Amino acid sequence: MTASLRRARSRCATAAHRLAIAICVALLAACHSHAPRAWRLTDVRGHLPDLRFRLVGGAGHPVTAQALRGENVLLYFGYTHCPDACPLTMTHLHRVIVDLGPLAKDVRILFVSVDPARDTPQVVQEYAAAFDPRAVGLTGDMSEIETLAKRYRVAFKRGPDLPGGGYEVTHSSAIYVFDTRGRARLIASPADTDGDIAHDLRILIGTEGSR
Repeated sequence: MTASLRRARSRCATAAHRLAIAICVALLAACHSHAPRAWRLTDVRGHLPDLRFRLVGGAGHPVTAQALRGENVLLYFGYTHCPDACPLTMTHLHRVIVDLGPLAKDVRILFVSVDPARDTPQVVQEYAAAFDPRAVGLTGDMSEIETLAKRYRVAFKRGPDLPGGGYEVTHSSAIYVFDTRGRARLIASPADTDGDIAHDLRILIGTEGSR
């Protein structure tokens, strides 16, 4: 092989190497630009079923998940006599709605009672709406509530009668986030902040708006 031929092949190899590097850089940049920002909540897409239920709303009429298509849903299970966790969580969700500003028009809070014996449709709706006007209170037969709770692995149990009357209900405290198609996307825990939830909802709403 002549010296000139070796130099020519060397130049070709160098050029090909540079081109390969340039292509890799371009591909990495493209992937980075289209990759979603990291969720702050727990990503459960593909691990939980779509939102599906038939319960009773404040007016005493049936409410189904289908009626909420087109909205991002924040689902929480609780009860109106709850002494601490429920009012704290509902206040928490109200602050998220405020934080979202105009984007909140695409978000709905669902408060599902795990105490239908005391939480009538009117009572549970008034309770939910007292925290935020975008909150919907739902109740129903115990069997319907148990079915929905089991669907999302929510545990709840009625406690013993209290000396002064009444009782408490222990229950899971997770907040389930569904997209506008009713697909389970995220779970928030009590440790997640208002900012964490609002941050992920902005991503979710923005992602759906770009489709």
